[in-house]
Amino acid sequence: QVQLVESGGGLVQAGGPLRLSCTASGRTFSRVNMGWFRQAPGKEREFVAAIAWTGGRTYYADAVKGRFTISRDNAKNTVNLQMNSLKPEDTAVYSCAADLSGRWALVDYVREYDYWGQGTQVTVSA
Repeated sequence: QVQLVESGGGLVQAGGPLRLSCTASGRTFSRVNMGWFRQAPGKEREFVAAIAWTGGRTYYADAVKGRFTISRDNAKNTVNLQMNSLKPEDTAVYSCAADLSGRWALVDYVREYDYWGQGTQVTVSA
């Protein structure tokens, strides 16, 4: 059982930074792969970034690579997404998710994840 709650969303000007956090509860948190996804108006939910529960392995969507950084602090049960150089096209509802499968190859698939937060709105103005 994992519960996820996102925070840190808001309105930011293009080019600015924003930091999202995902607070998790449940003793299985530290052993699962974690991902961030986003869904913009009129678009399907898309993969943003993922981080393994061990080893520090990360993976990013091409659209955010070099601008976003995912990290986790298992001791604090948090997963973070540092977003820099934000663009208007980054506007979306951002959700964190937990994958209990142990597979890394499918971390960019929506259907791979078992638990989801409710999401936090990020709006980037031009």
